[in-house]
Amino acid sequence: MTFKQIGFAVGIISGTILGLFLKWIQGLTGIKVYVLLLNVDFIPVFASTLPEWLEFSLHLLVSCGIGLVFVFLMEKLNVSSRGAWILSLLLTFPTVFLYFPLSYLAVQDVPGLFDEMAITFWTIGHLLYGLSLPPLYQFFTKANHK
Repeated sequence: MTFKQIGFAVGIISGTILGLFLKWIQGLTGIKVYVLLLNVDFIPVFASTLPEWLEFSLHLLVSCGIGLVFVFLMEKLNVSSRGAWILSLLLTFPTVFLYFPLSYLAVQDVPGLFDEMAITFWTIGHLLYGLSLPPLYQFFTKANHK
């Protein structure tokens, strides 16, 4: 597999983990963190309601971008396995703060700007995302060398 293929695989799987986690949390609690993750109704081109599969595909596209950057930096900088954890958290950390503009700009009913439980679940989900990057990278690079 090329670094691009590995980056896409890492992005798709980690993005799916995040999406499924937030969908599960939303189902358990009723707090619309999954809706917030997928919501793009504030972008004029996407103002009409998109089907969930298309919104999820857009989410995975962003996740693939992060996966590609992660794999590129891992290989270009020859990052150690310990450094992979730091890199993944550094790349993922800014996504936690996307909660605020996404909540503020949303037209749909999403969690409030200062909803502590929603922010907590959003942060846990993105932490899971970041923590999934190194083992997925390791899995695909080991499988690639067999």
